[in-house]
Amino acid sequence: MNKLTRVILLDEADSEYKKLNGLVGQQIKEGKKSTEEMQLLKSIKQKTGFVKANPFYGDNIPKKLIPKEYIIKYDIKNLWRVELTHFWRMLYTIKGDQVEIVCFVLDIIDHDKYNKKFGYMKK
Repeated sequence: MNKLTRVILLDEADSEYKKLNGLVGQQIKEGKKSTEEMQLLKSIKQKTGFVKANPFYGDNIPKKLIPKEYIIKYDIKNLWRVELTHFWRMLYTIKGDQVEIVCFVLDIIDHDKYNKKFGYMKK
């Protein structure tokens, strides 16, 4: 029996998604066909579907590299990264029980914010 899998956007990820969705809606009204924002929104929807189909789709972040803010705020034990278009990243954690698996998307961030959050320096 396969477990039910849900994907839920939390806090910053949810607000980023809603902001992006609104912006894309406005661009469509203006008659724009293919903007970076449209491509990013499509990428988020596609990758969210992949995660729902296979919660282990993303790249597992080693425990020692998980930012402390995520551990404190969300009490997570694992973190996964999915690469999106235009060097954006989607970060999520997996929680589950006997009945279902829930993937909580914690952040949808651009490359610079990702590097800062994980302590990577520019060369």
